[in-house]
Order: sequence, then structure tokens, then C-alpha cells
Amino acid sequence: MSQNGRERMRMTLKELNAALKSIPGFDKKVAYRAFPVGKAPKLPFICYLCTNTDNFDADDYVYQVIQEVDIELYTAKKDEESESAIEKMLADNHLGWEKYEDYIDSENCYMITYSTALIITQTTT
Repeated sequence: MSQNGRERMRMTLKELNAALKSIPGFDKKVAYRAFPVGKAPKLPFICYLCTNTDNFDADDYVYQVIQEVDIELYTAKKDEESESAIEKMLADNHLGWEKYEDYIDSENCYMITYSTALIITQTTT
């Protein structure tokens, strides 16, 4: 259970990819980590990447693999509609998140980062 009492959704990276691509307007604008050089679509687009794990373990045994993931929304201007769509997808999948915003001067774009965690596996004893 998450801290707010709701059960976290078990989700694979493949399922996260599909959920991101299901957001209207992003079906061909989602990539893991980065698009190939010269192949990035027109803004806005989404990249996501695994940052680290925060596993649940005890007595030298991992009971749940929890993968921390950053979802990055790149936009030419502040895009509250796209942000809301990502937040709705996260809420629909019972994924808690934190949000950070930055401007990348060298790329002339905003990067909105959503940090979340996926329960990848649960082992049984």
C-alpha cells in the first residue's frame, strides 16, 4: 500500500510505454531515454527512463522490486493540457508522482519531469 492508503499499480515498463502512448497526441511521440539523433519528433514529446530502484527487502531478501522512473515532457511553451493528460494517466494507474520544471536554454524548450515508482515484481515466500 502507498502512504495515502491506495494500493499501487503493478506495472511493467512496457505497460508504462503503452499508457504514455495512449495519451492523445503522443502515440508516436514517446521514447525510452531519448529519440535517435535527428529523429526526435516535433515538440511536444515524452521520454522516460529508469533512474534507480527502491526495493522492499528484509533479511537479505527482496520482496518487491520497485523501479523509480522519470517521465520527461518536452514542450516549446508551457503546456498545461499535456501536463494534465500525463497527470490523469498517472492517477488512473494509481501512480504517485512528484513534478519538477526546468527550461533548457540550449534546446529552447521546457522539460517537465514526473518522478514515479513502479512495482515491477512481487515475490512470494
